[in-house]
Amino acid sequence: MQNSNRKTIFTTISIDKETANLVAKICKRYSLKKGEIVKLAFQYLEKAHINPADTPESVKSELAKINKRQDDIIRFIRHYEEEKLNPMIRTSHAITVRFEKVVTELSELVSSEIGSSRELQDNVLKKVSEAFNQHAGVINNQAKQINSLSQIQQRENKKFLQLISLYSELATCGVMDGKRKENLRTEINDLINE
Repeated sequence: MQNSNRKTIFTTISIDKETANLVAKICKRYSLKKGEIVKLAFQYLEKAHINPADTPESVKSELAKINKRQDDIIRFIRHYEEEKLNPMIRTSHAITVRFEKVVTELSELVSSEIGSSRELQDNVLKKVSEAFNQHAGVINNQAKQINSLSQIQQRENKKFLQLISLYSELATCGVMDGKRKENLRTEINDLINE
């Protein structure tokens, strides 16, 4: 029988009543047409490589096969874990321990270097401070000496000016001012002997 609209060739197959009831039941359950059910069933058999002539095995044997496959997979995982993962974990743990040890040693080394560097800097700063204090003390002493010398110089200058003044008065005194001359000479001698 050929349908001209769809260009699909339909064929018929004969099935017994029991199989027809089973097909109708499946069609009703999944809301499909009989032709769709048959097509999907054959596609499934082809894709799954199932021979419909083989008798289906019991559920127990199928579960035993599944359990055997699970056990095989678990054995493979354990074997892989023993052969590959555990050595990698041990190696990475050993690397981690070494790394932590190296980091700790480097940290201690850096800390000690910083401490010794800090001590060295403190000692240098103390020496520089002491040197500055000594220089400041010397400068202060020199300033005091200069100040005292300046005061002495001022006194000496004042004294010198007084001597000049007294000598000029002595020089201006006439022949008649004998007593005045004697007083000026005494003042000059007192100033010189101070």
